[in-house]
Amino acid sequence: MYFQEGLTLEFVHLEGLSMKYSGIAIARFSHSVTVRISRIPAYCIRTSPAHSSNRSMSSSATSRLLTADSDDWKPAFIYGTAWKKERTAELVKLAIQSGFREVDTAAQPRHYQEHLVGDALRDVYAESLVTREKMYLQTKYTTPAGQDPKNMPYDASAPLEDQIRTSVASSLKNLRPAQDSEEDSYIDCLLLHSPLQTVEQTLQAWAILESYVPKKIRSLGISNVSLPVLKAIHENSSIKPAVVQNRFYPQTRYDAPLRAFCGQHHISYQSFWTLTGNPHLLQSDPVSQLSHAVQVSRSVALYALVMDQGIVVLNGTTSAAHMEEDVSGIRKVRDWAQGHEKDWDGISRGFSNIIQSTHF
Repeated sequence: MYFQEGLTLEFVHLEGLSMKYSGIAIARFSHSVTVRISRIPAYCIRTSPAHSSNRSMSSSATSRLLTADSDDWKPAFIYGTAWKKERTAELVKLAIQSGFREVDTAAQPRHYQEHLVGDALRDVYAESLVTREKMYLQTKYTTPAGQDPKNMPYDASAPLEDQIRTSVASSLKNLRPAQDSEEDSYIDCLLLHSPLQTVEQTLQAWAILESYVPKKIRSLGISNVSLPVLKAIHENSSIKPAVVQNRFYPQTRYDAPLRAFCGQHHISYQSFWTLTGNPHLLQSDPVSQLSHAVQVSRSVALYALVMDQGIVVLNGTTSAAHMEEDVSGIRKVRDWAQGHEKDWDGISRGFSNIIQSTHF
């Protein structure tokens, strides 16, 4: 993994991670501080600017786009598995074959088929397409309010702790790396699918999840969260949030204050509804300029500009052609940006101005 000049870095649990600067290896960590973390995606490395910058929202995704060597770099995509139904296993395999190495799911049979995600993963491991250590897997605990009452992964009448522990156990079983290797199962990040009814209940749920870190769960996150609730979790937890996953759309001003908080506290911000919620961005001048300059689709251009804001993008396409186009297209943008840094910087600044000046 590579990092641009001007970033200070805080590292946690780094067994097997190499650092390079300007292509020269400067450090390799042969053991971890507390526990072995087999893989840390670039966007989960904690980064903070060493000095002020006009582009305050840009962070680790920028370095991924512009400075990482081709052999190590991956687009900041997570494959989203919601609403895939019986096609879930097929589509997860296609995504991995197309170059995705991060997968998002949930213990919520109403919208996700977590067990089929696991089936697909075990298939690609058995076929030696990728190893578990090269994958990043995140899933979620969903409250009873978000579940189908007729098909739940736990007893809705049980105490909260029992609900969470039963849900986590089912996720560990579903996502186990081999049919008979449940003990080896772990989750890279477990998210609360939403805050609970009160901040106190949310903190209680968070504390229960903390008991799994770092062995069975490597990090924690939350989805559909407001800034006040995120601040409460950050201020009152032992294990700080590593991931926030929210809708990225103008009705929330693109979460500008919340993303600023994430940047200040080393929290990876993941976006969903990136295309669906932003038809106007697809028609914006920066997206049009980048699409024309690089000869990529407007969707790819928008993805690249969002990633440049330090955002990890959930991509749930069901088209094999679009999977390949998205991964190869982001690579194409990166290659172009490295050779046209002035043009890229102008387009990127224009896009940043649009999403930071949105008011409702």
